[in-house]
Amino acid sequence: MRAMAMLIFAVLLIVIGCTQTAEASNYEEPKIETIHVGGKVLCQDCTQGWNEWVHGAKPIKGGKVSVTCMDERSRVVYYGSDLTDEKGQFDLIINKYINGKELIPKLCSVRLVSSPDATCNILTNFAGGRTGVKLNRPSLMYRDSVKYTIDPFYYTTPTCEKPDTDDHSDNAHGGHY
Repeated sequence: MRAMAMLIFAVLLIVIGCTQTAEASNYEEPKIETIHVGGKVLCQDCTQGWNEWVHGAKPIKGGKVSVTCMDERSRVVYYGSDLTDEKGQFDLIINKYINGKELIPKLCSVRLVSSPDATCNILTNFAGGRTGVKLNRPSLMYRDSVKYTIDPFYYTTPTCEKPDTDDHSDNAHGGHY
């Protein structure tokens, strides 16, 4: 009788262990539904001293930032934009699935578009604002979303714009009229 009780107890332990294993194998990671892209847009004034120029950048309210996502065949599958708030911050929210296909963040690029500030509206390429920045490493992953934080983008004043000193003459002899 004792052997029969031990056998039944052993079978019960095996059944309980199999049930828990089956329940654990049904666990699925939550699917990421949205991609957040955040950052700042600031104005640098090169007429200021070096310390003020580097550390005294002012936020631009209403600056436009865009994100463009491509597919594997270099076709645009998503384009979106956002305006900055009074702190110069933007937060683009992108659905991870567009027309049933999953976006690949590494094929998305974020760049500056425009500045409403007439005194600070020259695009710079500090942190890739003019040419665009690819999304490569998320700064935060939580439940059903992932966030990418971009380094600050900068505009500058017209007085800081680098003059075009390239010789683009149409004259074959290189002379100027």
